[in-house]
Amino acid sequence: MLQKKDVLNLAEKVAVVTGAASGIGLATAELLSAYGASVAMLDVNVKKGEEQAALLRQAGRKATFFACDITSQKACSETVQAVVQQFGRIDILFNNAGVTYRKTVVDLPEEEWDMVLDVTLKGAYLMAKYVVPVMAGNGGGSIINTGSGWGLKGGDQAAAYCAAKGGLVNLTRAMAIDHGADNIRVNSVNPGDTDTAMLREEGRQLGCEEDAFLVESAKGRPLERLGTPEDVANVVLFLASDLAQWITGAALVVDGGGIA
Repeated sequence: MLQKKDVLNLAEKVAVVTGAASGIGLATAELLSAYGASVAMLDVNVKKGEEQAALLRQAGRKATFFACDITSQKACSETVQAVVQQFGRIDILFNNAGVTYRKTVVDLPEEEWDMVLDVTLKGAYLMAKYVVPVMAGNGGGSIINTGSGWGLKGGDQAAAYCAAKGGLVNLTRAMAIDHGADNIRVNSVNPGDTDTAMLREEGRQLGCEEDAFLVESAKGRPLERLGTPEDVANVVLFLASDLAQWITGAALVVDGGGIA
């Protein structure tokens, strides 16, 4: 007979979260640390990242900020080494950092295309490149990549974003196949429109009034609201936990039914 287990207890686990200074990354760092994990918070926003890590420590959580440009191989290698030196291991990697430019391929400058793909796709590759051997040496782990509903279907005026997220969803599947033998599970969480600074920036890029853009973004969803960072963090917690110990290669949609 199955018995109740403390499967969400992340004590003794070490989590690395990219894009951790705000939005979904910050909410996930807060939630994983609430369940006992030691959290390495990575971001290029040093001031905000250090402030948020300090707030977690003040609340009795275990969190350290690491400044890291995940588009740099050197920075990723050195940061992973620093995390292992401080915490001794890595059990969870949340590849969450991303940027977007709401433009068609005609209007999109090459440097903006490169930025979106470098942060979203290359960054996940580089972090995994150095984290996977650490996880394998520790007996396994869980990698969660932030995809998007638009990584599973197309969207308007978001060519680079759709390309990057679509690539990340399929990179997730490839990594799940490659590293399952090392007991490393790799999944993607795919949010719909979520109330973050990035979504509000999208509205500004499209020339929309902010409140009207948020209302419009929530339309057409069966649950009739925008997502919150906590909505997505809850799913990351699930995929990182032992509740998901037989789930790998999955693309879990968290969008209030938006692409149902």
